Amino acid sequence: MRVLTIPGDANPSFSKLSLSLASTKKEVKEVQRLRYKVFIEAMGLTALANEDCLDKDEFDEYCDHLIVRDTKTLKVVGTYRILSPNAARQIGRYYSEAEFDLSRLANIRGSIAEAGRACIHPDYRSGAVIMLLWAGIAAYMRRERCEYLIGCASISLSDGGHNAAAIYRQFKDEEFAPLEYRVTPLLAFPLENMDASHEARVPPLLKGYLRAGAWICGEPAWDPDFHSADLFVMLPLSNLDNRYAKHYGTEERQA
Repeated sequence: MRVLTIPGDANPSFSKLSLSLASTKKEVKEVQRLRYKVFIEAMGLTALANEDCLDKDEFDEYCDHLIVRDTKTLKVVGTYRILSPNAARQIGRYYSEAEFDLSRLANIRGSIAEAGRACIHPDYRSGAVIMLLWAGIAAYMRRERCEYLIGCASISLSDGGHNAAAIYRQFKDEEFAPLEYRVTPLLAFPLENMDASHEARVPPLLKGYLRAGAWICGEPAWDPDFHSADLFVMLPLSNLDNRYAKHYGTEERQA
């Protein structure tokens, strides 16, 4: 089994946490159960409720699932799923293509990995878990020889969408992708209808992408199922901040 690990002494806050890739159906179900609690139950998305209490879709069987466990309780406390270029070819598309036209990225598809469904248990949001997940993504990208990471960063529309518009309007020119990497939302979020004076509150996941050197690749899409505005982000591996890629000593080993 291939495992991505952070040495326990790399950082004291990591001593009770372990990082790995799901290798059994049971582990994938643990991931799906955590996602259900965070995405559906906590957010009150009753339209997505199901008897199995699992957040799952057709992409799960094609993706690799990063898992962070509490080594004392063995509970899954964080997860991120990654779709490799080869897996994207197998399923025929990236998950984000349900929301964005990625035709401008056709020439680099063979070097793109897609991350999604980032999820952390509410009791473990001090920062250590997301740092481990970021370090795991960096190790995964190196292993798969991927040059770019893509994904959707969601912004809740619980306030009517004003925060999403305020966040988009505050981006600086250097935070946007070069024109050749711009994408177009299939269902655009109506920025023009929102309050321009609203104070922007950037979600932690989007902050993490930006701090790691990710680009914003265009206007947000509207995701009615998850009641969110989604930004398409692209993170070149060459931009990945040292605090995620090197400082925590991520390494890959065979087990």
